[in-house]
Amino acid sequence: MIAATPRWVIAATAIFLVAVGLYMLVPLLVVIASSFSTSAFLVFPPPGLSLRWYGEILGSDAYLNAGWTSLKLAMTTVVLSLALGTPAAIALSRFRFPGRSVIGSVFLSPLILPSLIFAIGLLIVFSRYASGPSFAGLVIGHTVITMPYVIRTVSANLADIDPHLDEAARVMGARWWQRYLLVILPQCRTGMAAGAFFAFNISFDDAVVALFMRAPNVETLPMRIYSTLEFSPDPSVAAVSTVMIVMTMVLVVLLNRVFGLSRIT
Repeated sequence: MIAATPRWVIAATAIFLVAVGLYMLVPLLVVIASSFSTSAFLVFPPPGLSLRWYGEILGSDAYLNAGWTSLKLAMTTVVLSLALGTPAAIALSRFRFPGRSVIGSVFLSPLILPSLIFAIGLLIVFSRYASGPSFAGLVIGHTVITMPYVIRTVSANLADIDPHLDEAARVMGARWWQRYLLVILPQCRTGMAAGAFFAFNISFDDAVVALFMRAPNVETLPMRIYSTLEFSPDPSVAAVSTVMIVMTMVLVVLLNRVFGLSRIT
């Protein structure tokens, strides 16, 4: 018979999980609480509660313009990452060809390459062969660092798909594009949704690539936050961060309602 798990092991595991949960959540709770502060400076605990700083960011052209830039950047990155990463995942998962493992490693290399090194290289390339940092450069940089997540999630999705469905469509006379659009892609939708979620959040929150590829007329929301922290830190930074936290939570809830988190994970 298999011996029962000792009580002390169960208790130690529970304590460890609670400690990890607190370690991850307490900083977020501190940020959220600070966003309702009546103080003119970032302090915790807040001396009083107020919605003043949410009104400040909603009335600030600097924050609104930066948020709109980050939103456009993230949505463009999602579209490009899905358009490029999904076919790449299908090709790497379904076909066998020379150099397949090498190509797969190249596609996934941004996952292990430090963002700082990549950002410096991107800046050098655009400074030498283009007109310097620009919004287009930011889009390219974010697409490169987010596409591996789409490839991984879609590849994991394809691993659970019955390959005989594609064969059945081929036997029934479906052309390659019909099999791709009507058979394979619909079965990849959960992986694509998960990849789009990662791509959006990574692009929207990125500060490293944005720091090096920022043009004079292009400022993302993370860069606006860093500038405020550097020169005039006040609770408006916490208010913007809280809005970003809530936005991420809303995206998670929508994914759960539409696809189910258990299927995506």
